[in-house]
Amino acid sequence: MKAWLSYLLTQFSSHPLILVIIVTFLESVALLGLVLPGIVLMSTIGTLIGSGKLSLYTAWIASIITCSIGDYLSYYIGWKFKKWIYTIHIFKKNIVLFNKVKNVLNKYSMTTILFGKLIGPTRPLIPMMSGMVEIPIKKFMLPSLISCIIWPILYFMPGIFTGIIIQHPDYTKNFLSLWLLIPIILTIVFIICITWIVYKNQKIYNILKKIKQKIIKKIT
Repeated sequence: MKAWLSYLLTQFSSHPLILVIIVTFLESVALLGLVLPGIVLMSTIGTLIGSGKLSLYTAWIASIITCSIGDYLSYYIGWKFKKWIYTIHIFKKNIVLFNKVKNVLNKYSMTTILFGKLIGPTRPLIPMMSGMVEIPIKKFMLPSLISCIIWPILYFMPGIFTGIIIQHPDYTKNFLSLWLLIPIILTIVFIICITWIVYKNQKIYNILKKIKQKIIKKIT
């Protein structure tokens, strides 16, 4: 694995955007993302951004697109090949973990998809398992898209700051470079707030629906 990573970084060091596309796609594909050191790879890309070798917004947009493609492919794999997936060794070995994720997905699908995709070990599993438990694609798309917007920039950030410091040792005089991150941070905060509001409203709607059902039962 280390040799493969070294080869990947060497081959595409002069074409960093290709590296972004490959890494973010593989990180999002079912099961493949489990064996990749996502934090290391994404931080490496972040270093290229911070040092000025790669455009921040170009890398971010490319990551959102490839992450979304990986998510939808994983969802399809889970939906189409779920019987076969249950027979895979890694699935059998971690059946307790998979059952827990499955139960949480059934109860809190939107929240689980959104936040589960921001965590390394569960990120490549959530879309696949969403397909396996047959969560409607319309219900899957919104939280998946939001997580694909937030995830890359969160994982880029450590590398971005490292790249800025390496490129500009006297970074206090080059503090304007950090202002590039302000729109991104504000976007992330905005998305999280909107997601929380939607989640709360969904919770309220479910409570009202239950009350309505109880009233109908009493009347009838």
